[in-house]
Order: sequence, then C-alpha cells, then structure tokens
Amino acid sequence: MERVRARLPEREIAWFHTTDSTMTEAARLASLGCPAGTAVVAEEQLLGQGRLGRAWHSERYAGLYVSVILRPGLPAAAFPALTLALGLAAADAIARATGVACDLRWPNDLLVGAKKCAGILTQFADGVVIAGIGINVNHTSFPEDIERVATSLRLISGSEQSREILLVELLESIDGFCRILEEDGKETILRLFTQASSYAAGRRVIVEQDGAVLRGVTAGLDESGFLRLRKDDGMECVIMAGGLRPA
Repeated sequence: MERVRARLPEREIAWFHTTDSTMTEAARLASLGCPAGTAVVAEEQLLGQGRLGRAWHSERYAGLYVSVILRPGLPAAAFPALTLALGLAAADAIARATGVACDLRWPNDLLVGAKKCAGILTQFADGVVIAGIGINVNHTSFPEDIERVATSLRLISGSEQSREILLVELLESIDGFCRILEEDGKETILRLFTQASSYAAGRRVIVEQDGAVLRGVTAGLDESGFLRLRKDDGMECVIMAGGLRPA
C-alpha cells in the first residue's frame, strides 16, 4: 500500500484481505455517501462477480480485484459509453504498468490473443456507478473450466508484476478517461474504443443473447456505444447486451 498512498495520498481506499465481493462492499459504501473515486480492493474474493451472472476467479494474492465508486455528471444516455471508457482505462493502465497490449472485446473484456486477462462489470443506481474490475495479474494457472480462455499478465510477460503499481495506474486512468467522457463527450470515447478494439468492426462473431445465438460480422458502434451486427441473413441489428465470441 505504500506506493499507492505515495502516489494517491488523498484517495479513499478500503482494503480487504478477504471479502465476498468488492462490488457488494462498494455498493454499501456508496449508500453511505462515500466520495467519488473511492476504491474497494481485496486480496481475495470468495464470491467475485463476472458478467452475465458468472463468477470471477479470484485467487488470493494473484489478481487485482477492485471496485470504484463513480458519481459522473452524465446523462443516462452516456452510461454505455462509460463502460467503454472503463475498458479503455484498464487497457491503458495495463500497458503503462506492464507493457502488455490488450485487445478490447465489446463491451468490457480485455484479451491478449484469444484469452481473457481482465473484465469489467458496471452497476448503475441513483446516479452512482459501481465499476468492478478484475485483472489476472500473477496467476500461474487457472481452474480446468476456464484454463482454455483465461490468461494472466505474468503468463503473457514472463515475469511477476506489481499489483500496487497497476492499481495506481488503473485509478489514474479511470480518472482520465472519465474526464474525457465528461468534457469531450461520448463521441471521443466511441472513436478511441473503435480504434483499440479488433471486435468493433469487421470481426465475424457469435453472440449469445437471451437464449438465442446470432452469427454475423460486427459493423461498428452506434451513437450510444452499442454494437451493430450485420447478421448472416443480411439484416443489421444492434446488440445491447450478450456474450460475444469469435465465430
């Protein structure tokens, strides 16, 4: 924590050895009126939350498991772009801290090659955003059910990485990209995300959505930040949520 305190002396950070979920604890602090930018960090999560109701593998001392309370001065229509801004922030932080370049899979997965190294979960309520970010930092292996699709920054880089340095870079990058969104508007974030993501346009994918499976080619983001998909039947639709993977 010394490096974090030195770089971010005024940041409110709640640090847990073990917690069920940083998202749950962050929501509790938000309800008590904690300041914007407050971060909840855990060495281990027992019930880490991922997208679509999945669990997030949270090995003790291996990953960065953090939830940040945001109080953005944004209209509700800009919230989808906020999720994209968080993905950009995480990718920027990883590159700065470790030199690893990540691809962004809409809306909020970070990949290296075909494997996922980080994910983002956002919850919105009463003008407050809880941004949960899980980054596989120093994992050397994964459970059998996810080992084909998961990787870590240590496995990619070949060396152990500092989770404290990564946390500092992450919090500063979140501040920076949220400021871009608030000051420049969502169009800038959509442009940056499109440039950073191989999935935003021209990628053949499968989308699992509400029990249905859609196949087609991604055709860019709409004005809100949702994904356009040109289906195999030639029709175009807008994907607002769902699991995305290469076809």
